[in-house]
This record gives sequence, C-alpha cells and structure tokens, in this order.
Amino acid sequence: MMILSLFDGMSCGRVAIERAGIPVTAYYASEIDKFATIISHNNYPDIVRLGDVTRWRTWDIEWQKIDLLIAGSPCQGFSFAGKQLAFDDPRSALFFVFVDILNHIRKHNPNVKFLLENVRMKNIHKDVISSLLKVDPIMINSALLSAQDRKRLYWCNWSVTQPEDKNILLNDVLLPVFSDDYLCSPGWHHWWEKKTVSTAKEILINL
Repeated sequence: MMILSLFDGMSCGRVAIERAGIPVTAYYASEIDKFATIISHNNYPDIVRLGDVTRWRTWDIEWQKIDLLIAGSPCQGFSFAGKQLAFDDPRSALFFVFVDILNHIRKHNPNVKFLLENVRMKNIHKDVISSLLKVDPIMINSALLSAQDRKRLYWCNWSVTQPEDKNILLNDVLLPVFSDDYLCSPGWHHWWEKKTVSTAKEILINL
C-alpha cells in the first residue's frame, strides 16, 4: 500500500498501519516539526519526506498510486480548551489543504481511501468538515484501548465500528519502580542540589 500522511508528526500512522499487518510499499510524510521528524527518521529512514503541506503542488509524487491519505490536521482552533477560533485559526484552517489534496488525488485515483482525525468539537464546525468530505465522523474514546480518556473524531470512507473495551486502567501502565533520572536528567539534579545549598545559606545568613 502506498500512503500519504499529512501533519505526520513522528509517523504514528506508519506504526499503526504496520501493527495492523498492512504491508507498506511507500510512505510519504509531510511534517515541519524538526523534533518529530528526527524521531520519525530514526524509526523509519525509508520515509519520503515532503516538508510543508502548503507546498504540496511542488511535490514529486505519483498521485495515481496513492492508496491511502491520512491526516490529523491541527486541532487548536476546534479544541474546547482553546479560543474557539475554528477555521479562523490559521493552523486549523489547514484542514482545507487536506481537502485540496484529497480532491487532487481523486482526479488520478477515484478509489483512494482517506482517514482524517481531529478533536471533539462544536457541531457547527464538525458539520462543515463532514459536508466537504461527504462522510460523517465516528467518535472513539481512546479509553477503550488505553489508560487515557481521549475522545476523538474520525472521518473515513470505509466502515468503522467501535473497538472492544480492553478495560485498561492507569495502574496497568504505571511503572512500579524507576530511578529519579527517569523523570529528571542528572544535570537537573546537580542544579537543584546547588540551588538548595545556596538557598539554605541565605536563610542561615538572614537568621
């Protein structure tokens, strides 16, 4: 399967596809975050990296061979934790770039499959996305499969059902024993020790 991943992050889409047992013949990724790209490159040096999604018209891709388009477009404008700017947030407005790319691929491959993920949002914004993609989303809570309560919307052009609840609790994933260095680097410990001694000296001087 030939896959194009937009807003690819550290290529978790590639991880999920491989865990599902789907063979990957080529994986194209669009991502601009340098740290996410470093992780992705370390895990998958074979990925073809395309850079900025807004420059998609310059990409050298055999569009007719793309079997699956996946994306998790920026959610800041839709999140209830944000300012609710929706499509007026330039980051969340990148959804329309996803639509442009999907429509372009469909000209060359009408049977292309797609998957778009985003946060739970107001119905007025959800309906705009659904109308452009011509499918309704399914909301899946990651708590069914992990120890994290994370409700997300998924738009795709194939049938998807709710996964079976694995009944995974937080205690099931916490490490029983770990060193202090797991949470803080040795350098941070050294800084903290010096700061503690310095503060103690100030207290004694001012007594």
